[in-house]
Amino acid sequence: MSAVTPEPRPKSLMLHLDGVDKSFKRGGQSIVVLEELSLKVPTGEFLALMGPSGSGKSTLLNLIGGLDRPSHGSVVVDGQSIDSLKSSELTRWRARNIGFVFQFYNLMPVLNALNNVALPLMLTNLSHAERRKRAEIALGIVGLGHRLKQYPRTLSGGEQQRVGIARALITDPKILLCDEPTGDLDRASARDVLDLLQVLNRDLGKTIVMVTHDPQAAECATRILHLDKGRLIRESGSGANP
Repeated sequence: MSAVTPEPRPKSLMLHLDGVDKSFKRGGQSIVVLEELSLKVPTGEFLALMGPSGSGKSTLLNLIGGLDRPSHGSVVVDGQSIDSLKSSELTRWRARNIGFVFQFYNLMPVLNALNNVALPLMLTNLSHAERRKRAEIALGIVGLGHRLKQYPRTLSGGEQQRVGIARALITDPKILLCDEPTGDLDRASARDVLDLLQVLNRDLGKTIVMVTHDPQAAECATRILHLDKGRLIRESGSGANP
């Protein structure tokens, strides 16, 4: 009797947006930003979102990260319906589950790299020594273990973004949300940051959703989706990681 090859187990869903609308009131008018948007992102995927300015990319990131709520529809992250959480519950959930990486780094200029990275742990019950240890580990992961005491002004743009990524990693979040993470970097520094994101996705299994205008940056993802006028209009490419 020939052996039966088992069917591969399907990946679990990290993100599931179902029929999401988002609109804002402005001058007595309702401005629609996202419309009937549905999206599934498997655990461990590196997803790139592209589209023109005003297409709703950053709004979509904010909904996934619990910084905003949908006008209609549902947002489920790792089995948790986050749009039903109270504000205090959402704040705690976001601190445990989401890491944010910004275009302009958002580092505190009066703090060195170590203390910038440790900031998300300040509201925890961890001791100072444990916070420092975790920050050192996070900076080591992004290749800056030798730059612990440097201040943002003494770091290059690429190094500052690496500090930002270390800060996003320090709580061991399920998802990294990256909003134009290479938009303020030269090509070489951008390549280093993208290589790092690929390592975090491939080796640490982090689910990553990245907004970008750069087609070369998007090619580092495992899937590329295009938005226009608040709708997902098409999928392109298979990205760099099969």
